[in-house]
Parts: sequence; C-alpha cells; structure tokens
Amino acid sequence: MNQWVNFTKGFIKENPVFTLLLGLCPTLAVTSSAFNGFGMGIATTFVLMCSNMVVSLVKNYIPNKVRIPSFIVIIASFVTIVELVMQAYAPSLFKALGIFIPLIVVNCLVLGRAEGFASKQSFLSSLIDGLGMGLGFTFALTLLGSIREMLGAGSIFGFKFIPGDAILVFILQPGAFIVLGYLIAMFNRLKKSA
Repeated sequence: MNQWVNFTKGFIKENPVFTLLLGLCPTLAVTSSAFNGFGMGIATTFVLMCSNMVVSLVKNYIPNKVRIPSFIVIIASFVTIVELVMQAYAPSLFKALGIFIPLIVVNCLVLGRAEGFASKQSFLSSLIDGLGMGLGFTFALTLLGSIREMLGAGSIFGFKFIPGDAILVFILQPGAFIVLGYLIAMFNRLKKSA
C-alpha cells in the first residue's frame, strides 16, 4: 500500500516541476508544444524508472566514494538507449528535443531520485517511485506545452483549432516563464486547499 503513495505523490503533492522545481531547464526549453513536452517526459520517465531499478539492485555493491559517478554511468546508459531509439524511430522528435536528450543524464530529478530514494529503498519501491515521479514530470511538461501551444499557435498536439496567428510570445522563452509561473501558483493554491 505504501508503494502506491509513492506513485501518486509525483502528480500534485511532490510534482517535480510545479512543487519541487526540479528539471526546469528542459521544462522551459522543450515545451513549446504539447508533443515535445510529452516526448521529453516519456524519455525521462523511462530513464528514471530504469535507473531507479538498477540503483536499487546494485546499491550494496557500490562504495560510498564512487556512488554519484556510478549513478551517473547507470543513468547515462539508459539515456543512450533512449537517444538511439528516438533517433531511429522518432527522428522529428529527436531533432526537436536536440541537446536536451543527452542532458537527461544530469537532470537533477533523475540523479536526485537515484541518490535520495533508490539507493535506500527496495526494487519495487524504486520502480514505483520512478514511474510516479516520471509520470508527474510528463504530466507537467505536457500541460505546460499544451498551454503554450494553444496560446502561441492556436493548436494542440499539432491540430490547429484557431485560424490565423495566435500570441507568438507564448511559443518563445518568455511565454515559458509566464505559463510556468501561473501553473506553479495554481498548484500552490491547490496544495493549500487540500
């Protein structure tokens, strides 16, 4: 039962983007569309789940002096898998996300969960935590990308529903900060009322 609490906390109570403010660099950079946000979220979720599982399995065999470098090597292995698969099967998404795919290796969300949770918990708890936090991150990026795409391009997931031009600033970097600020305020209000 306790594992399911770990699964759900990544959505509102400890949402990586809106509550913990982790992984903001890719959050602000790649969420110009819902599709980009969703793609980056799924890639990060895969890396988070797999690295959490492996770290929980090998935690007793890694000396304390090389713990963080070992975690980075584990994470980098899964990032390489994601990068190669995305390059082969989703080249347009791979091109849109660009440098932010390899930067998943140093995403503070992934490394923080490996160090702060998976290195101290069981395999199943680490898997569920990785899935919950990853889906919370995916939810945040997709929501942010959807709002920016709707306001900035008049479309969602590439489907145009407003003819003509929309408010271009929301597709640009200032729009990411504006929308993220409002979403953080909304999540803080939801947490206080809950």
